[in-house]
Amino acid sequence: MKRYFTGKNLLKGFLYFCTCVLLCVSCAHTGSAAKYPNKLADIDPFSIGLTSASLDQTFSSKVKATDVEVIFYPRENEVALEFNLGQSQYRQFWNEAGRRLFIEAFGKYKEDFANRELLTNFNRSRAIYGKFTGRFLWKTLSFSATYSSSPVIQLGYRFREGSPYFSASQRKAKEETGFNRMGISESPAYSLYFTRAQGEELLSLFDQAFLLGLLKDSSTQVTDTAERDEYF
Repeated sequence: MKRYFTGKNLLKGFLYFCTCVLLCVSCAHTGSAAKYPNKLADIDPFSIGLTSASLDQTFSSKVKATDVEVIFYPRENEVALEFNLGQSQYRQFWNEAGRRLFIEAFGKYKEDFANRELLTNFNRSRAIYGKFTGRFLWKTLSFSATYSSSPVIQLGYRFREGSPYFSASQRKAKEETGFNRMGISESPAYSLYFTRAQGEELLSLFDQAFLLGLLKDSSTQVTDTAERDEYF
């Protein structure tokens, strides 16, 4: 018995096709939303500037300046600070809550600085302005695997060589990828130190309104602000 495509059958086929398309689009959207719950825009990460900070030197009380590239991740609504420490490559991510805490903490630091109320005891000052849980990716060598952790970052300050620095001290945290190809079970602990000028620069790059504006215009300029602060 021959079957022919009638108008009714064609309509059913068309409706079935539309339903499949809608389901596929819906699944894709749901998957994207689950993967990027804080997405601002479907745009690849891009650099928003170069700044600088200081790091501890091994077996020394001095600090050493390092270049820091600031990368904006619109899908994650995160900003990453990328820099090298020896042969290792570090990428410290700041979510919106962390960036907001940085802005508030740095404001308090400036007030304490101006009022001569800074403490010289690092154990009391390193987390004096609060802390948050961030995200951290690192490679021990340029060709090694990329490791991941979710460390606590404490905001405070520390005196180095007689000068105070606003500090973001990252604690050790469990390595989460499970690679352990080099016996690595946790991420390193370290501190980033900022002068007031460097802190102001990063503060402007962390501002949410500024970041939203970059989605339309990604141009920005960053100046060199590595000069040490005088306190005493």
